[in-house]
Amino acid sequence: MGTLYLVATPLGNLEDITLRALRILREARVIAAEDTRHTRKLLTHFEIATPTISYHEHSGPAGITVVLAALAEGDVALVSDAGTPAISDPGAELVQAALMAGYPVVPIPGPAAVITALIASGLPTGEFTFLGFLPRRAQERRTLLATVKDAPRTVVVYEAPHRLRACLDDLLAVLGDRDACLARELTKLHEQWLRGTLSHLRAHYDGNAEPRGEYTLVIAGAAEQQQSHGEVPPEAREATARERLRALLGSGYGTRDAAAQVAHELAMPRREVYRLALELSGG
Repeated sequence: MGTLYLVATPLGNLEDITLRALRILREARVIAAEDTRHTRKLLTHFEIATPTISYHEHSGPAGITVVLAALAEGDVALVSDAGTPAISDPGAELVQAALMAGYPVVPIPGPAAVITALIASGLPTGEFTFLGFLPRRAQERRTLLATVKDAPRTVVVYEAPHRLRACLDDLLAVLGDRDACLARELTKLHEQWLRGTLSHLRAHYDGNAEPRGEYTLVIAGAAEQQQSHGEVPPEAREATARERLRALLGSGYGTRDAAAQVAHELAMPRREVYRLALELSGG
């Protein structure tokens, strides 16, 4: 009976691979890779000749059957294109299937984008909520983000470049203008870090800067934001309310829903905020 090894591979910089990971990749009977062509580059660099089979998000039950059959013959090393398998990755389903079939599952720790971005973000790391890739549809994104709006913990998400602007718009609309960190192309040649408020990060992409590469976003939790900035002074509440209302109305919120959310966030009378919302919407 073989063992399923979950082997973390570099996010970009090949020097980040561990000695144990290299040994397992050499000794395994077969390597199950998300993209065999991509993994072959890694294996060639380290002169590893272990055969590969394909296992990715479209493999489905047939792919799981192929890997389980390989496990019946010996050890299998599971790798994703980069980072740790089974984190926002189809490997999670394979792990469950292997355990149910009675095969041992052994993790080989290493790089993970969620941890790499979190520890260098400058935001609290003691507790955090990881949401993985946010839903593609705007309404589904907002619904999910609403579940962590009042949570005190730091939030970490992954996002694709073509959805980054829309993601930042929804984060602003649902969570408010919090402190955040945007990590791009982690450990790669063009690694980039942007730190500031969500509106600052969004403004960065208002000009000619086209989102490219892989992104990890780290956002301050509700309690941390309140601790950092305190409550909004009374004299600034109306200006802040107008800014938040513009963001919510611009992202598709109705007048009443936007007013209700801003009234809750700023502890203002709902009628007063609703009046502002009507002014901004031309009502």
